[in-house]
Amino acid sequence: MLLYISTTTLYMKYTLINTLLPLFILTVSAPVFSQELSGRPDKFYTMSGAGFSIPVGESSSFMRPKFSTTLGANFGLGDTGGLFLYPKISLHVFGYDQQIAEDGPQFALQGSRSTTYLLNIALGYRKIVNKFAFYGFVGGGEATNTTQFSNKTNHMGIIEPGAGIEYNIGGANLFIESSYMHGLGKVEKRPFNAVPIAFGIKPNLSRLFK
Repeated sequence: MLLYISTTTLYMKYTLINTLLPLFILTVSAPVFSQELSGRPDKFYTMSGAGFSIPVGESSSFMRPKFSTTLGANFGLGDTGGLFLYPKISLHVFGYDQQIAEDGPQFALQGSRSTTYLLNIALGYRKIVNKFAFYGFVGGGEATNTTQFSNKTNHMGIIEPGAGIEYNIGGANLFIESSYMHGLGKVEKRPFNAVPIAFGIKPNLSRLFK
């Protein structure tokens, strides 16, 4: 029960960060990028989205999709072209059925929950066609995986290529995005792989730098 409360508290803190971080990113980044990012319609976006992550491969034998949230930003690189820098933080919650019993008392968690926190930075390219934009990216970062009612915490590197589509609605873009998360470590002595699918909105704050 104590661990369940701890997990809930962490999620509430993450939700608060999800609300305040765009303001922080804007405040810190504006002086840095105001001179670099001129002449582009996609100079600076913040982004927030929700969805779910589908475990694939051996991960699907003990994990099930529940929900995901993500928060990040897109910084255009250069005055022209489509290159952009894509830092983000995301939370992925999975249903979890333990396959390997804990040491000591021989029991395995069933119907539990596994939460993965991912801090990632990627390099992407965006192509704008009328109101639509198509983009791809590849990056990497660090994931921390915790399990409800268990003391186990796993840290591992993550490689994440992905792609998405945006639709312009004026001062913001609606988007849908998918990627492939490949863990450089293991969970339950099996490789960790998942396919996140997210949809949400990207407010276009580029005009603030004009």
